[in-house]
Amino acid sequence: MLNMHKKLAKREEEGKIIRTGIVGVGQMGRGLVAQMALMKGIMPAIVADHTLEKVIKAFHNAGISDEDIAVAKTLEEANRFMEQGKYVATENDAFISHANLVEVAIDVTGVPEVGVKIAIDAMNNKKHVVMMDVETDVVIGSYLKKLGDKNGVIYTGSAGDEPGAVMELYSFARAMGMEVVVMGKGKNNKLDYDCNPDTVLEEATRRKMSPRMLTSFKDGTKTMVEMTAMSNATGFIPDVIGGHGPSASPKDRCADLNEIFKLKKDGGILEKHHVVEYVNGIAPGVFVTVTTQNEEIAYQMGYHSMGPGPLWTLYRPYHLCNLETPLTVAKIVIDGEPTIIPLDGPVSECITVAKRDLKAGETIDGIGGYTTYGSIATAQETYEKGYVVYALVNKNARMKCDVKKGTLLTLDMVDLDTSTQLYQVRKEQDKMYNNGYALK
Repeated sequence: MLNMHKKLAKREEEGKIIRTGIVGVGQMGRGLVAQMALMKGIMPAIVADHTLEKVIKAFHNAGISDEDIAVAKTLEEANRFMEQGKYVATENDAFISHANLVEVAIDVTGVPEVGVKIAIDAMNNKKHVVMMDVETDVVIGSYLKKLGDKNGVIYTGSAGDEPGAVMELYSFARAMGMEVVVMGKGKNNKLDYDCNPDTVLEEATRRKMSPRMLTSFKDGTKTMVEMTAMSNATGFIPDVIGGHGPSASPKDRCADLNEIFKLKKDGGILEKHHVVEYVNGIAPGVFVTVTTQNEEIAYQMGYHSMGPGPLWTLYRPYHLCNLETPLTVAKIVIDGEPTIIPLDGPVSECITVAKRDLKAGETIDGIGGYTTYGSIATAQETYEKGYVVYALVNKNARMKCDVKKGTLLTLDMVDLDTSTQLYQVRKEQDKMYNNGYALK
């Protein structure tokens, strides 16, 4: 992002303001609107949410006065207000994809079945897309990347979220000629597979969070989703299903990891290198662990206080999630580059695990819920074993048989909701790669 402040300032001076459309003003969306309003050369031009009052409040929180806000009930109104330089509030998310002046659409809903609609509609209308809903990306990201290419627009994940943040380190290390052996993130919350929206309610209320969102953090699902996105962008895979999740300290530039991430034969925990992993104790940071075969560079790394080697960890002690998203927007429009994109076909999948004993005929739920949580497995093993891709589970999914707590659910165990756009697009992606995944 070097010199991006200068590039944005130049756009401001030239009157070439980047106009974005944002869908969703929960915690992430509110912060995004406020951050973007502080910046030069870019603006949250139109913001949609099913509750109009939340959009107005988000604008107010950003320091935008009522005289600069306009409510659009029709697309024609939205276009006219944007041409007047107003900040447009609407309950209709379709306006984001169709408004004339919107250059980049940003999904901040956190709901995969909404994310797929926004992304496809926007790209078919020649808008770039920033997908902050990583749960959507890890299910159909390869399809969406190809759709963007077809329409001459960019599809990308966001800077600031852990996958985007760690990609900066990964790219830096690769550009330096280093071999990256492990990449990953810190785990923010102590892992609790048994938690649900009821058990976390008090904490969620205190932290002004959605109970389902907090549940998805504490039961590890968000971590698994983020590791899957890292995997799909780089080709790295989990060493074991779900990862190891070791504990370490950021002390001495995460020196613990330089030992932990050695291969087993060398005293570490890993069967192989080029893997994604999560680490307890270094949140909210992200990291890559690197090596080199060059003796001079190894000496120089020691000289620069990075440790004796042969592994060294590059650690970024923060990620600013939604607050960094405008930088991804700027990078798209100004530099024509994405932040993080999936490779041509999934490398890993986020799969479904029973959170408790489940009975035949019982409905189950997805992310942040009561009955399941997500884990990470290689795409190859997922297709061979028929594991259920996690984001395809919604409140209409039903068990076909009894299973015990901790079971990795397979397609023959669950009746999935086949009516959703997400399900249908995932079928198209599977056909695209002829991977043998047996969706109905």
